[in-house]
Amino acid sequence: MKAHIDKLYQISGKKSRRIIGLMSGTSLDGLDVAVCNIEGSGTETVLELEYFTTVSYSDEFRNEILQIFAKRQIDFQQLCLLNPYIGTIHGKMILDCLEAWDIGIEHIDLIASHGQTVFHAPKKQHKLPDFPNATLQIGDGDHIATKTGIITLSDFRQKHIAAGGEGAPLAVYGDHFLFSKAGENRILLNMGGIANFTFLPASLDTTRIFTTDTGPGNTLLDAYAKRFFHKSYDENGAIAASGKVNNTLLVALKSLPFFKLPFPKTTGPEVFNFDYVEAAIQQSKLISVSRQDIIATLTQLSAETISDAIKSVMNEDDSFTIYASGGGAHNPVLMSGIARALNQPIEKIDTLGVSGDAKEAVLFAVLANEAVAGQQMHFGEKEGVPSVSMGKISFPG
Repeated sequence: MKAHIDKLYQISGKKSRRIIGLMSGTSLDGLDVAVCNIEGSGTETVLELEYFTTVSYSDEFRNEILQIFAKRQIDFQQLCLLNPYIGTIHGKMILDCLEAWDIGIEHIDLIASHGQTVFHAPKKQHKLPDFPNATLQIGDGDHIATKTGIITLSDFRQKHIAAGGEGAPLAVYGDHFLFSKAGENRILLNMGGIANFTFLPASLDTTRIFTTDTGPGNTLLDAYAKRFFHKSYDENGAIAASGKVNNTLLVALKSLPFFKLPFPKTTGPEVFNFDYVEAAIQQSKLISVSRQDIIATLTQLSAETISDAIKSVMNEDDSFTIYASGGGAHNPVLMSGIARALNQPIEKIDTLGVSGDAKEAVLFAVLANEAVAGQQMHFGEKEGVPSVSMGKISFPG
């Protein structure tokens, strides 16, 4: 153990660290693997993305996760088995990537693993006064470390909750360290399964930094594209573009109490799922609605709730630039809907030097770098952004 601690100490003191960031989102499409070279820490962080790929999940692997994913009643043995199983599979995926890139494990300092979220339950959602915010990510870090032989940091969201947060969004920390710019108010909008954004003030005043989930990003679009059209997602928004927004259904969808909760807040597919949409269709008393119109309406729902959230937390006289990332940034119907509602263009995060597809994996590499080499950062006494270092450390042996 002492040898591992000594090695970690040496890594923390290096001028730069080579860290693999991992992300597996609620879309369950695959594991994002990003090899990052990181110098410095905090606002002095300088990051180079060296390699990036998404390793697709097999249908069999995805279906194993879906047996317990975002469900209140599950086979507990399945959950227990999947925790080491996912960690082992992710470890193998990392080794395969390193082999393809001709990188020896001795040239990687750390792995930063987000794991696989299987349930998210903030207090605003579960409403049980005696219980805290909660979230669960599986894919055991010890198994990743043992499989790869590389020191692994994982389970980042638990410290965030322990310090008073909801375990999400965590992007705010890396967003600030990598993308804050004096003189420009920036909104970094990420549209994965769930949409969230970070506000970075032009003043660089960390007490004004703000982050929140807004509601659905792609989770409903993906689910209905799979159900109706046997596609994993609505590529280029083609299905949405072929339909028409049903305003009656849209009003019913937006009547969900979540949208009336104060910001900041977090959510997940536990709320935004088939049952939610089907209940809204019943509430609308629609005799019939086409499949294309449903997807068009769900796309508009994401666009409107994202833009409504941004408008509600920004001062009317504040100018800002929006930089988008995540799968939603590739959907022109969704992007144009947001731009139209906010009456301004939206840039892609790629213009700031980081691939939008790699951004979440990159940000976990940044969190790992902060855990081993960073200093305490203070974001003020406000909800959603506790000043904590995150990540549990697993040694290879």
